[in-house]
Amino acid sequence: MTKKDTLAIGIDLGTTNSAIAVWRQGEAELIPNVLGKYLTPSVVSIDDNGQVLVGDAAHSRLITRPAETVAAFKRYMGTNKTFELGENRYTPTELCALILGSLKADAEAYLGEPISEVVISVPAYFSDQQRKQVHLAAELADLIAVRLINEPTAACLAYSLHESHERRFLVFDLGGGTFDVTVVEHQDGFVDVRASAGDNRLGGEDFTQKLADHVIDNVKTDDGELALADIAKIFSACEQAKKSNDADFVISLPEPFAKSVSLTQHQLDEIWKSTLLRLSQPLRQALSDARISPSDIDELIFVGGATRLRHVQQLATRLIGRFGKITLDPDLVVAMGAATQAACRLRDEAVEEIVLTDVSPFSLGIASSRNRQSGVFSPIIERNTVIPTSREERFYTTSDKQDSVRIAVYQGERFWVRENIFINEFEVEVPENHAGEEAIDVRFSYDINGLLEVDVTVVSNKQTTQKVIDRTPIGMSDDDKAASRERLAKLKVHPREKLPNIALSEKLNRLYEEKLAEERHLVEQLILHFTHALDSQDERVINEARNDVDAQLKSLGFQ
Repeated sequence: MTKKDTLAIGIDLGTTNSAIAVWRQGEAELIPNVLGKYLTPSVVSIDDNGQVLVGDAAHSRLITRPAETVAAFKRYMGTNKTFELGENRYTPTELCALILGSLKADAEAYLGEPISEVVISVPAYFSDQQRKQVHLAAELADLIAVRLINEPTAACLAYSLHESHERRFLVFDLGGGTFDVTVVEHQDGFVDVRASAGDNRLGGEDFTQKLADHVIDNVKTDDGELALADIAKIFSACEQAKKSNDADFVISLPEPFAKSVSLTQHQLDEIWKSTLLRLSQPLRQALSDARISPSDIDELIFVGGATRLRHVQQLATRLIGRFGKITLDPDLVVAMGAATQAACRLRDEAVEEIVLTDVSPFSLGIASSRNRQSGVFSPIIERNTVIPTSREERFYTTSDKQDSVRIAVYQGERFWVRENIFINEFEVEVPENHAGEEAIDVRFSYDINGLLEVDVTVVSNKQTTQKVIDRTPIGMSDDDKAASRERLAKLKVHPREKLPNIALSEKLNRLYEEKLAEERHLVEQLILHFTHALDSQDERVINEARNDVDAQLKSLGFQ
C-alpha cells in the first residue's frame, strides 16, 4: 500500500469513552463499533470463563461484577498503579492497549481492510512519560502512533473546517478524567495554538464521585462500610442523574436502598464547589499565558461529555463572558479532529491548505546551581512555546577540577527540580579547570510529536554530546514489553460477532439487579426470551430476538 493509499485514521483514547474515525471523501467519518455505536466505553472486564470483555459488555459489569471490572484507568498512565483482572495484574497502558485493539478490530471490520498507522489524541496536559505510554499502548495493540495530537487542538482542527473567517477560540475541554483549556487562533488556513493549561486528574468522573460521596454519607449505616457492589450501584445512579442534567435533580437508587435523593441547585453548588473551583485556575492561566483577556475571545467551544453539565457551562460562561458553542458533538469532535490531522499528514487535497501549530504544554529544562544552591530548575523551553522549536542556554562548571557534568532533564513549572517530573539524565565529560571557567551550551530541540533531542557542547573544545529522549517508556525494556505482550496474549477474547449478544445479556443482568416488582418481572421475561433464542444457536433467530429485546427496552425507557 502506498502512502497515498494509506488510510487516515484518528483515535480519541478517552478516560470514559473512546472513538475512532477515518477521513474519507473530504470529511471525517466516525466508525461504529460492533453494536453500531460511535462511543466505546473505556472499560475492561473478565468473565467467569476468563475471557476479556471490552466496551459496552464490560460497562454493564461495573454494576453486576465490580470486582472483575476496571474503568478510568487512563488517569493512571505514567504511574506504577496496576489493576487485578482474573489471575493477573495489568498496567493502565496494557488496559488502554485492549481498548485500542477493540477500536482497531471495529475499524477493520467496517473498512474491510487492515489499519496500522493512526493519529491518537491525548490531553494537552499529559506529561512526557504519559505520552510515551500512549505510544506503547498503540504498539501493544499492533498499531503505529505516527502522531499524538492534543485533544483541544484536535477539536479546533475539526471546527476549523467549518470556519471561513478569522476567529480566536477558547476550547474548554472537560472529559471523563482530564481537563484542558486551550487558546487557539484560526486565520488564513492556520490553526495556531497560543496557550494551553489543564489538570490531567480532573474530569466528569470527579463530579460523579462527589455526588456518590454525598449519597453514601446519607445512606451508610452504623455497622460498617458498604459492599463494593452497593457502592457501584450508587455511582451508576449518580452518573445517570448527572447525565440527565435536569433542573429537578433526583438520584434514583436501586435495591438495597430503593429510595430517591433529591438535590436543589444550591445543594449541587455546595457539593461541587471545590471541583468547580479547580476548573477556574487553568482557564485563567491559559488566558494569562496567551496574554489576552476574556473579551478577546470570539468563540467559547465546549469539548468533552462533561461540558454538558449545566454547572460547568455556567462557570465557563461567567468567566469568559459569552455563551459556549456546541456545533459538533462534544463526545466525538476529538476523534473527528484526529482523523483530520491524519488527513493533513497524508496531504489530502481537502485539508492540505490547513497549517497546524501546537505548543509545549510544560516547561522543559535541567537541574542546575544558582547562588551556590544546587537542585534549581533552569527552563530551556518554557511552557506554551510554539513547537517544533530549538532553544539553547549556556551553563558553567561549579567546582575546581570538575571533569564531568550531569545533565538531568526535567519538566514542570516549580523552582526546585525535586518538585518537577524527572525525564532522563546523562553525563558529559569536560576538561578540568577552575570553577566557573568551563562553559557548556545545552540545546533542547522539541518536535511536534513530543520527541526531545538534547545537544550539549563543551565550549572550549567544541565536543558535542547528543541525547535523543525517545518514546520508549522509562524502565520499559524489550523484556518488559515482551512480558506485557505475553500477559495480553493470555487473555482469551470473545469472537467479535458474539459481542452484541454478550453486551445485551450483561445489560439485562444489570437491569434485573436494579429493578423491582413489575419492572423486574418485565426484565425477567426479556432474559428468558433472549436466553431461549441463544439456546437455538440459530443466528437468524438470535438477531431477531436481540432486535426485539432492544426495542422493548427502549419502549420501557430502560437504559
